[in-house]
Amino acid sequence: MALAGCPDYFLHHSNYQESMDRTSSRRPEELIVPGFQRSANQNLPHHHEDDVDLEQLVNDMNSSTESVYSTQADTARLLNHVHVTAPPRRPPQHHPGHGQAHRPPPLLPSQPMHIHAVRCLQEEHLLRPASLPAIPNPFPELCSPAGSPVLCPLLTSNNHIVKVWSEDGAGKVVEIPADMTARDLCQLLVYKSHCVDDNAWTLVEHHHLLGLERCLEDHELVVQVQASMSSDSKFLFRKNYAKYEFFRNPLNFFPGQMVAWCQESDGSIPQSQLLQNFLNSSSCPEIQGYLYVKEPGRRSWKKLYMFLRRSGLYYSTKGTSKEPRHLQLLSDLEDSNIFTVVTGRKLHNAPTDYHFCIKPSKVTSDGKELKMLCAEDEQSRTCWMTAFRLLKYGILLYQSYNVPQQKKPNLSPFSTPVRSVSENSLVAMDFSGRTGRVIENPLEAQSAALEEGQSWRKRSQRMNVLGSPSPLHPSSMSTVIHRTQIWFHGRIMREQAHKMIIQQGQVDGLFLLRDSQSNPKAFVLTLCHHQKIKHFQILPCEEDGQVFFSLDDGATKFTDLIHLVEFYQLNKGLLPCKLKHPCTAVAL
Repeated sequence: MALAGCPDYFLHHSNYQESMDRTSSRRPEELIVPGFQRSANQNLPHHHEDDVDLEQLVNDMNSSTESVYSTQADTARLLNHVHVTAPPRRPPQHHPGHGQAHRPPPLLPSQPMHIHAVRCLQEEHLLRPASLPAIPNPFPELCSPAGSPVLCPLLTSNNHIVKVWSEDGAGKVVEIPADMTARDLCQLLVYKSHCVDDNAWTLVEHHHLLGLERCLEDHELVVQVQASMSSDSKFLFRKNYAKYEFFRNPLNFFPGQMVAWCQESDGSIPQSQLLQNFLNSSSCPEIQGYLYVKEPGRRSWKKLYMFLRRSGLYYSTKGTSKEPRHLQLLSDLEDSNIFTVVTGRKLHNAPTDYHFCIKPSKVTSDGKELKMLCAEDEQSRTCWMTAFRLLKYGILLYQSYNVPQQKKPNLSPFSTPVRSVSENSLVAMDFSGRTGRVIENPLEAQSAALEEGQSWRKRSQRMNVLGSPSPLHPSSMSTVIHRTQIWFHGRIMREQAHKMIIQQGQVDGLFLLRDSQSNPKAFVLTLCHHQKIKHFQILPCEEDGQVFFSLDDGATKFTDLIHLVEFYQLNKGLLPCKLKHPCTAVAL
């Protein structure tokens, strides 16, 4: 390595090479011979532009050599600082014949200098806060706890994996936090599946081996419920219109003969204060009536008079006596949940089809501690199961029922508009004039409905430019357009239609359409009214070369099934009630 601005003859001078080959502690002035120094000083006024100050050059060279020594010493101390103690420096050794101490062998001008990584990292760490601007991290949760800029995976200690199944057997795996409720998970699935959020979706706890299932309450934590489930159990995602229907129509759920005051009073509960007594923790409502109880370890059932109170479910050992000495506790409410039995009456040899079960929370797959019960009819079973929920959760159910009502004015921009039909939002209209008017007279509305049914959107045959029938002919479209609707379920059996109606709540106006099994060209309307399921056949009829569909033997005709459903959502006609809630099955 040549020195910039230094003449070549200075590098080849004998005195300079001798002073660089041996380590000396002389002053810079002693490294230059007197004769050379004098000659240089004499020629100083006449030097060329390429000449430099040799004295200053030698001083700079010595300072660079000393910095190399200090760098090596600092690097050694950094490497041995943690576990190894640096040995003390030895005193300078004096060679014989020389009066000056010798340093370690210096680095030659052409030798590269190695910089250790430890020193580089330490210098970079010291210079980083002063040299780089302080930019706030936009994703602090993705960084390591030590503040490292390197991104690390999310901490999943508080997250849990949950798999949810739909009606068609498809499953979806979601990762949820530990504090996510059943309502929040349902809204997440509705958003991911692009469903209509009408606050009727629910999460179902299904036990395959036991043949039991129940709808989770909206406030229940999904992770806690999953922890108490066995390996064969799973979550189902479906609709349940009857989840909070008892708040809207309490008289349909609690018959007067089954509801009575507790032992403090003997009168029956006024219907106006029915729900207030259930929600008020200081009151003592009571449900009473006969139930069939399965004997433990046997296939036989015993009919007993039962009492449901806040403290638990009791049965009387002496007829219908309510005296404390005649009452025996069958099950408590705090550590138990009520389930619907879905396996049928033959498996348990049940006396009726309206059986249910009380399952302790700690029981996973053992059926010995299950309390199998059976009611006389569907209304009685619904009364017992609804009262069990009200007495156990109380005001929590009413708060969950009010959450969607409070959120209605403040709709989220990402929420899907609710398209459910209700009686309060639909009225009869007359559009015969220039402007529409509301038909307030019921008789006029009925006559207008009949008249409209006779001429419901009659279409003329459309022709294309070539004069041939269009491929979207009305008669061909009317036979397939209904298959895109959520209320049409194709070729399902009668028993399967019953099962779907029961699973989704058995409320008034719950309906579905399916293909007829007896007539290939006909359809069947399955409708629920007063917790009873009825079937109505839709027959095709031809008029003027066009096919129509009718429920009343041609008195009211429709071009397709969509028009038929829309009409009976507005008008009851021959049906026991209007069509309100479509029975749907979503695919996750």
